[in-house]
Amino acid sequence: MDLSMAIFYGSSTGNTELAAEKIKQELDGLIAHMEDVANIEDPSIIAEHDLIFFGVSTWNIGEMQDDWADFIPKMEGLDLSGKKVCFFAMGDATGYPYNFLDAMGELWQAVKTLGSPQLIGVWPTEDYEFDESQAMYDENHFLGLGLDDDNESDKTENRIHEWLIKVITEAGLLETA
Repeated sequence: MDLSMAIFYGSSTGNTELAAEKIKQELDGLIAHMEDVANIEDPSIIAEHDLIFFGVSTWNIGEMQDDWADFIPKMEGLDLSGKKVCFFAMGDATGYPYNFLDAMGELWQAVKTLGSPQLIGVWPTEDYEFDESQAMYDENHFLGLGLDDDNESDKTENRIHEWLIKVITEAGLLETA
């Protein structure tokens, strides 16, 4: 199966951009396009891809990252029917345990209305300490990969690696052993 893959992210401090770079590097040439949403002139570029990675961070007390807050309204009318989407997000579980990764949940709420794309890459919460999150898929899973470089930067690379195996498998690009 030949899927066109792209990464779209918003990054204020560079942490989400670094995570996007790590994902791109880990996928070794499989990413056809990567772009900061602050630089996108035509949102239809998102719909040109089959597997779309969305990277976002949560700011202050559960707020959406500025570039995404500005870009989400521009996505109105996009048709992501038949697309696979996955999310990675930055948050601070220690400083903001009651809204850890909330922006990922908010972004999913916007994306899922764009033709009902298929969500893949749901990630377990078992290795995280937080109190509440709008990024919950169910009681034991986030909608996507949660990263906390403020408090757990030592876990970032391994989490990205393990999550990408899951995403690529769910996308049908890797046979499960």
